[in-house]
Amino acid sequence: MGLPPPAGIMRTMSPLLLCLLLWDLLDLVLAYLTVSIEPLPPVVVGDAVTLKCNFKTDGKMREIVWYRVTDGGTIKQKIFTFDAMFSTNFSHMENYRKREDLVYQSTVRLPEVRISDNGPYECHVGIYDRATREKVVLASGNIFLNVMAPPTSISVLAADTPAPFSRYQAQNFTLVCVVSGGKPAPLVYFKRDGEPIEATPLPEPPAGTGSWAPRNLLHRDLDDTKVPKSLAAEGEVGGGRPLATADPPRGLAAERGPVTETIPETVVSREFPRWVHVAEPIYYFRHTHAPVSDGTVEARATLTWTLNPQIDNEALFSCEVKHPALSMPMQSEVTLVAPKGPKITMTPTRARVGDTVRILVQGFQNEVFPEPLFTWTRVGSRLLDGSAEHDGKELVLERVPAELNGSMYRCTAQNPLGSTDTHTRLIVFENPNIPRGTEDSNGSLTGHRSFRLVLALTLTVILELT
Repeated sequence: MGLPPPAGIMRTMSPLLLCLLLWDLLDLVLAYLTVSIEPLPPVVVGDAVTLKCNFKTDGKMREIVWYRVTDGGTIKQKIFTFDAMFSTNFSHMENYRKREDLVYQSTVRLPEVRISDNGPYECHVGIYDRATREKVVLASGNIFLNVMAPPTSISVLAADTPAPFSRYQAQNFTLVCVVSGGKPAPLVYFKRDGEPIEATPLPEPPAGTGSWAPRNLLHRDLDDTKVPKSLAAEGEVGGGRPLATADPPRGLAAERGPVTETIPETVVSREFPRWVHVAEPIYYFRHTHAPVSDGTVEARATLTWTLNPQIDNEALFSCEVKHPALSMPMQSEVTLVAPKGPKITMTPTRARVGDTVRILVQGFQNEVFPEPLFTWTRVGSRLLDGSAEHDGKELVLERVPAELNGSMYRCTAQNPLGSTDTHTRLIVFENPNIPRGTEDSNGSLTGHRSFRLVLALTLTVILELT
């Protein structure tokens, strides 16, 4: 017959046995439940996504509910429920947004994700309380769905254009790359002729030309590279033949002969300034992005440098974008080109006295970038309205008089890369509806008709006085 255990051992084991007994009692009342959700890598708009809720329990299942969490966690919106009591499932979304599809009780599939699906989600699992069979014990897990969107558009623009060509002073030039539709913000960079540009970061835009001068600029007092001089300065075209506007014809043009005469552009437009720097340009780069209401961002990148028309003309600049939702870089490119050979049309093709004449620049011999600035002048005189010049692609001459026959007009097209001039001559024909010599340059009555009118008015006044 064995001896009983010492009293000390009994006192030591009693708390342990008591804990084991209490644990067994609790296990009879409460069920075991844990919930976890597998993390997801970022997904792209349009992909199918599966949200998988893993749980372990030895209790009786009541329900599984998926929530979309919004407003920083303050609002939880049900999106899908599995009811184990009735073995049914249903969506809590409106019909037009019902895209959830139950895969297997705790797993929800989103066939085509959108930007609006971005955000946190929670899976709540409920089981019955073993003691009451009514109270539901809950456990939950959460996951963040990161939805990416590739950029939808990219374009390269020139800032502060149209702008004139500077012959006497260097000027800064800025390209702007605009990328829209991406999430997150893309990586944007510039290339020149296919080679990446090493640029100095520019956190803030230049405050002004006075406080942000990238180089010492050279000036020249005389523009001695003009060969030949402009038509206005020389007063002649070709081999010393005087301009037709030096002595405008008194009569009208005959029905034969050309309606308009086009003078080739002058060589002055092809020159380049002498202040050009030989050293490589210093580029300045700035990148910003701003959120858009649809959840994407708009990125803007600027590249600024001191323009050198001699080497920058016909240079190819490209803006490229790298984004995790793109399989290969996205790009847009432009070629800096000075305007050359404006194509001018005149309507009507046969201008008559009293007609409204429109002279329009329809295009160029080449693709021009950036957009040129257009200026119209009349060689040797002012325009019909009395102004010295007119800006815009079109020059309108209203109710042209006979005195404008043979007048010549110059169109100057320029951008920061260069300038070009082209000339056209206005030929005015007789108008059979307007007797010859009855209108002056302002369209008022002249000649004998005007004299007879004045004489009649004078006689009327005399008769009234007598």
